[in-house]
Amino acid sequence: MWKLKGKHVAILVCDGFEQSELTEPRTALEDEGASCDIVSPAGKRVKGWKHGDWGKSMKVEVPLAQAVPAHYDALVLPGGVMNPDKLRLMPEAIAFIRAFILADKPIAAICHGPWTLIEAGYARGKTMTSWPSLKTDLINAGANWVDEEVVRDGKLVTSRKPADLPAFNRKVIEMFAETAPVREVAPAAEAQAQAQAGT
Repeated sequence: MWKLKGKHVAILVCDGFEQSELTEPRTALEDEGASCDIVSPAGKRVKGWKHGDWGKSMKVEVPLAQAVPAHYDALVLPGGVMNPDKLRLMPEAIAFIRAFILADKPIAAICHGPWTLIEAGYARGKTMTSWPSLKTDLINAGANWVDEEVVRDGKLVTSRKPADLPAFNRKVIEMFAETAPVREVAPAAEAQAQAQAGT
């Protein structure tokens, strides 16, 4: 039985994402029945980074400007140095991430991915891990940083590096499986929104 049947996941990246940190979680999630969209400000295609050089160019399924957080059940934030460093300077990217935080939806970040969570104000009080060079940044942002292959704190999962991907993927699937697909609750949410609009 698919653990994530009906789940819709956003994977937010721009050029320079660590290729394996997108492709391997995406495959793992889709193998469990989830559908995944690459969301990016990069245009029609976004380029990965692999083994110290540029990797594959991948199709952007949903441009960031058109992405609606309410349509997704969960968010994945791959690393790579360039990718989150660019995203954390984009107000629209941080707003997209904050929408998941405010809606209490699960978020998974690996390697340098937590940089964007600092910018979104989500690190304070969280136990997290990351690529080692983010340790001081996360501590300064109020996180409890630990050196472990995968860490879960509430609806947040973090890992350090590509070698941690098997553990990261298992924990992410476990966490994402705990929430009902957004489409199952959408009619009630829509009715509530319509009722509020009418008052």
